[in-house]
Amino acid sequence: MELIEKLRILSAAAKFDVSCSSSGSKRRNTPGGLGNGAFSGICHSWTDDGRCVSLLKILLTNFCIYDCAYCVNRTSNDIPRASFTPQEVADLTINFYRRNYIEGLFLSSAIIRNPNYTMELLLKTVRKLRNEYKFNGYIHLKAIPGADFRLIAEAGMLADRMSVNIELPTNEGLKLLAPQKKREAILKPMQLIGAQISEFKEERKKYKKVPSFVPAGQSTQLIIGATPDHDLRIIMLSESLYRTYNLKRVYYSAYVPVSDHPRLPSLATPPLKRENRLYQADWLLRYYGFAAAELLNDENHNFSLDLDPKTDWALRNLELFPVEVNKADYHLLLRVPGIGVKSAKVITTARRFHSLGYDDLKKIGVVLKRARYFITCQGKYYGEVPMQEDFIKQKLLPKSHKEVWQQLTLFPEQPAAPGPEDVQTTITGEL
Repeated sequence: MELIEKLRILSAAAKFDVSCSSSGSKRRNTPGGLGNGAFSGICHSWTDDGRCVSLLKILLTNFCIYDCAYCVNRTSNDIPRASFTPQEVADLTINFYRRNYIEGLFLSSAIIRNPNYTMELLLKTVRKLRNEYKFNGYIHLKAIPGADFRLIAEAGMLADRMSVNIELPTNEGLKLLAPQKKREAILKPMQLIGAQISEFKEERKKYKKVPSFVPAGQSTQLIIGATPDHDLRIIMLSESLYRTYNLKRVYYSAYVPVSDHPRLPSLATPPLKRENRLYQADWLLRYYGFAAAELLNDENHNFSLDLDPKTDWALRNLELFPVEVNKADYHLLLRVPGIGVKSAKVITTARRFHSLGYDDLKKIGVVLKRARYFITCQGKYYGEVPMQEDFIKQKLLPKSHKEVWQQLTLFPEQPAAPGPEDVQTTITGEL
């Protein structure tokens, strides 16, 4: 099989792994143009300092011994199959790098023969890149559950980031859709990688020349919507992973229907809105000081699709609001919808010098469209509606969800013809 055909198959097979962010672009270069967004397998990720790096995102192979119902690469699925050799992956990476297509490699794999054999091939590939080609670009490598930890540990000395995908949030889900996989086999390498990261960080505090172990941290992925697990269980799992396994990031992937398996749900479209709400909640866990048990409870198992998790929490806890922006501490400001980490820091710094007014908050970057219902400025409330959940919710809901009240009439009215503004909105899509 030609190398370009392998690249087409194995870059397409890797697209369901969301442990980095894909550009989704198909824009090709044109004569006299600059850049190319269409090359197979190129995705984007971000460094700690905010730089965007382009990665060659591929599978080493899509031959798999497992038959997971939700996976397009499952052994029972009739799809084109291909495998790279470690040398081919190394050559592709170096050639793409020299052409300035990429700055690094995202390498994953289906399980071929057994976990140890697969991990050995992945390790051989990164060894070749680091030791033979002296490649110092970014490498994100998958750790294979069930593989010997000595292989994973050596790979961790060569890779920048590693990930072990949990995929299904609960043990029941694994038994239902991926009975060949064991939860313990997935969690064990995560635990060992997390422990090694902590150990090496402590060593580096004492000795400057200690080598790095997975310096960009480890991550995992959860598939959303393939099983009936509610958001509370998912977000509590994420909270536990951050706390216990020293994870850098949990990624959420809306389930994309890839088969008509009787154990899979029949979805018309992937639950992308739900995925977005989980990412927002994840952000609240990591940067805003929220706990999973605060965001959801036994009465509210799932996040609202109409309101973001922070606003939904605030509406359920109106007894804490409104807060005075000139007096509330930093942690309380973070809980106000429309006030982010940066704006909360600016508020706490600026009010040392003068009292902040409503117009000052606009300049700072507070989203007053939401925040106005939960704050006071210099003792004045700008919400213009009573501090009651129903009134505030009606103001915050998208227009399509708001109730339209109309005076009853005995005589039917003819519908008004669309005006110029309606016509313009239909054409441009602007609201």
